[in-house]
Amino acid sequence: MFNVLKDINWISVLLAFTAYFILGAVWFTLFFNKQYRSSLGKENDQQKNVAPIFIIGPALCCLVITIASAMLMHSLQIDSIGKALQFALLVGVGYLVANTVNIAINPNIPRPLYYSFISGTYHLVGIVIVTVILVVMK
Repeated sequence: MFNVLKDINWISVLLAFTAYFILGAVWFTLFFNKQYRSSLGKENDQQKNVAPIFIIGPALCCLVITIASAMLMHSLQIDSIGKALQFALLVGVGYLVANTVNIAINPNIPRPLYYSFISGTYHLVGIVIVTVILVVMK
C-alpha cells in the first residue's frame, strides 16, 4: 500500500490540503462561528487569542486525511469525478462524520448533535473538495 507514495501527484495533495484547511478556517470563523460556539456552550464567552495548537493541529489532521485519501484513491484506481464523489461519501460519512459524532458524544459538549452537524458537514464538504481536486489533477 505504501509503495503508491511515489506515484501520487504531490502538487494535487498540497492544493487539496490547502483547500480543506482554508475551508475549515472560514467554516468555523466566518460561516458558522456563532453556531459552532453555541454547539460548544460558549456563545456568551469572549473570544480569546487562538493558541498555535488550534491552527497547527487541524492543519496536520487535514494533511493526514488528504494524504491517506490520495493513497487510497490511487490504490483503488479512482479515476473519475463520479468515483471520487462515491469515495468521498463513503469516507466522509463512514469515517469523518461518524468519528465526529462519536467525539461529540461526551459530557464536555453540551449540544453533541448540533456540534456533529456543524463539524461533520464541514468534513463531508471538505473530503468532497479533496477527492475532486485529487482526481482532476491525477
